[in-house]
Amino acid sequence: QVQLVESGGGLVQPGGSLRLSCAASGRILRLNDMGWYRQAPGKERELVATITVIGSTNYADSVKGRFTISRDNAKKALYLQMNSLKPEDTAVYYCNAIVVGYRETVDAWGKGTAVTVSS
Repeated sequence: QVQLVESGGGLVQPGGSLRLSCAASGRILRLNDMGWYRQAPGKERELVATITVIGSTNYADSVKGRFTISRDNAKKALYLQMNSLKPEDTAVYYCNAIVVGYRETVDAWGKGTAVTVSS
């Protein structure tokens, strides 16, 4: 069974930084596209950033220039460096990955890590 576990969330002041991590485990042959999504209270889940297996990235307009997505294929890990955080970045952040397993390909999600930006 594939698991994605996020870490690194917390409380930070406006203008501060956080680095989120996502670790994948289980019977994994390969991780294809990976991404970070977030869901603020009362709002729908939205895309933050995605990265392909070769490192091509895509960002939501709201985070361009402030957030950086990266991955370590050998460690089966995904990261999100978040700088110049704003109160509107407050949300639960979810890791997503297209996981190629030995028997099937799964669209996997983590349980999320909460980020609160407040003074």
